[in-house]
Amino acid sequence: MNRSSRTAEKWRIIIADDESLIRLDLREMLTHLGYDVIAEAGDGRTAMDLARKLRPDLMIMDIKMPEVDGIAAAEELTRERIAPIVLLTAYSDQALVEQARDAGVVGYVVKPFREAELMPVIELSRARFDEFRTLEREVGSLKDALETRKVIERAKGVLMETHGLRESEAFHRIRKTSMDARKSMKEVAEAILLAHEMDFSMSTSEDVDGQE
Repeated sequence: MNRSSRTAEKWRIIIADDESLIRLDLREMLTHLGYDVIAEAGDGRTAMDLARKLRPDLMIMDIKMPEVDGIAAAEELTRERIAPIVLLTAYSDQALVEQARDAGVVGYVVKPFREAELMPVIELSRARFDEFRTLEREVGSLKDALETRKVIERAKGVLMETHGLRESEAFHRIRKTSMDARKSMKEVAEAILLAHEMDFSMSTSEDVDGQE
């Protein structure tokens, strides 16, 4: 049975954190939300071994762990196409976020976290992972999919801001335009960004002219 046919079933989740109390809290919250925590790990290497063995629907890992950190583990598991990765982090460093995105991470939960924050992040992460697999099928390689994803994430942000779309709606609009125009999704995303930059430059120039 593939993941797409599991809609009525519990998502199977592996959690990894070197702090046992964090794992306990996370397990209780996820179980209360209806998810199935199938395994736990206290270090990155064990988390990767469990992921390969159990093939979960989602991995939630701390960004700082012994043996292998969360970003390195995410990069390898993404390369092996095992499961979407959500990182637990106490950091808001933009460079770290960029590094994690390049590794294939699809979501973040900032410590200290609350139960109410988990489900939206998990749902969004699953959707982003499905989008990523769509990109990979289109461009034909993991590396190109990661590069294309960066551009499309920015273009989705523009569509969400300017047209009030949800993230999934923005992605589907880019994909539909790509199919209708027979252009790659990356080309469509780049065109959206260029048009947005031109509009911003023109509005800025008009504001300056109006102040003179």
